[in-house]
Parts: sequence; structure tokens; C-alpha cells
Amino acid sequence: MDFTTIENLKKGTPKQQEAYRVLTQYSIMEYLQPYSPILAGTIPIDIDIEKSDLDIICYWENVDQFKVDLFEYFSAYKDFQLVDKMVQDQRTVIANFIVENFEIEIFGQNKPSKEQYAYKHMVVEHYLLLSKGNQFRQTIRKLKVQGFKTEPAFAHALGLKGDPYLELLQYEEKLKPCLLTKDKNH
Repeated sequence: MDFTTIENLKKGTPKQQEAYRVLTQYSIMEYLQPYSPILAGTIPIDIDIEKSDLDIICYWENVDQFKVDLFEYFSAYKDFQLVDKMVQDQRTVIANFIVENFEIEIFGQNKPSKEQYAYKHMVVEHYLLLSKGNQFRQTIRKLKVQGFKTEPAFAHALGLKGDPYLELLQYEEKLKPCLLTKDKNH
């Protein structure tokens, strides 16, 4: 699946279709285009729960311009907040706001979008969901409803020990040959 575009949401679940409509109707991805936006998180891989938000990761080279653009494009939306902080030793700019029924979080770093943890986690999670079937997907959803964040839910379901975020990245290393093969075939 090509996660670099939101086009696949058009024919997805009702929530995916609604996410597509909101993101396109309000030109959110279009405004973010200079920053290589990727919709990450639970909605693209169909493990969202009622309160899941839309997580958009971005790659900025000029942090000040990124912040100006976020403020210009999104500050009029309900509950807009803009934060500039360190996350995993990376300067990170995060904007949060609400559009219709969706909370949107834009997460930007000076790191290509496909190299950010959120993207890498999502690719591994997608592969696991496809390979382990619907029962596994339901287990992940149940854990999320119980309050687990996504990566800890996967780690718990897989019996992984240690930091779930790092464990999934190590899982990605083991899966790379499979993921590369899938990319060439699709």
C-alpha cells in the first residue's frame, strides 16, 4: 500500500472515506505539500477507534517557515495549538486543531517523512495486520479501547518486552527483506 498519498482512503472504511473528505475539502494535505506530508497512525491501517485522530507527519528544512505556514493555514481552526519541542532528540513542531469531528495533529521534523518513527511503525504494523489476520486486528482494537496506545498494543499482542516503540523498530529490521519484496511486487 502506498502511504505517501491519501487516495487509498477514498475506497476504504467509512471512517477512512470521511478522513479523505475532510483532508481534501479543507485542503489540508495540499497546504502541507511542500513538507512531504504523510497521513500516519491508525486510520490508514484500519485499527482506529472512536477517538482516533488524524496524524500527519511532515519534513521541514526551515523550521521557522514551517511554523509560519502552520499558523497561517490552520490557526483559525478550533483549539489550535502550536508547540516546538524536542522529541527523541529531534526538534519537533506539533500543531493540533479540530476540523469537524476530527482532531488533527501535524508532526514535523527535519527528517524525511519516510524516515520518521511514525511512518516506520505504521508500515510494520500494516504488514503485521495483513500477515496475522482479522483476529489480530480485533485484538489490537480491543487493547486500544482498553487504553493502550498503538505501539504498546502491538508489543503486548506480540509478547515483545522492553520499550514498545524501539521493539517495533527492531521488528522492522527483521521484516525489511519482506517489506522490500512487497514494495517491488506492488
